[in-house]
Amino acid sequence: MRIYNLKINGSKTFKIIGTIICVIVVILLIFAIWKVFGMAKNEGACKDLDDLSIIQSSNYTNILKSTHDNLDNYIGKKVNFSGYVYRIYDFKDNEFVLARDMVISSDNQTVVVGFLCDSKNAKDFEDGTWVEIIGEIAKGDYHGEIPIIKILDMKKCEKPNDSFVYPPDDTYLQTPEI
Repeated sequence: MRIYNLKINGSKTFKIIGTIICVIVVILLIFAIWKVFGMAKNEGACKDLDDLSIIQSSNYTNILKSTHDNLDNYIGKKVNFSGYVYRIYDFKDNEFVLARDMVISSDNQTVVVGFLCDSKNAKDFEDGTWVEIIGEIAKGDYHGEIPIIKILDMKKCEKPNDSFVYPPDDTYLQTPEI
């Protein structure tokens, strides 16, 4: 049986452990700052997959507002999202709004919001039909200059569980692009 005598210098050990803890805290702090500022920079923006931006229910109205406010920054951007076909009396045969119902009060009153879309196949889809589209943002004219989605692909889909959207939140940040 062997007995080992290990002598630990208390102040040196404390300095080493303290240094290691400080390095870990600094690394975590840098990571947290990078995540916070990285997320703030993209707040209200879409998730980008190979030049195709997917619009979610959670950021739908922030993007809608930002696109209307900064149309020139969004021209040519490709987007993917779903909604239902909504038309009014003065739309052309190839036009419809890809709509969502936005909750505006605590008693669940809603208004229709969405992007005006242009598609040669628009007549194939009845009002109220849920569709998923891939399209490109362009300048359009409907009682003034507005964003319009030129449909590249459109298919029928099921109504999502999160079909309602909410007004742009207080953390809305204008983004230079999606």
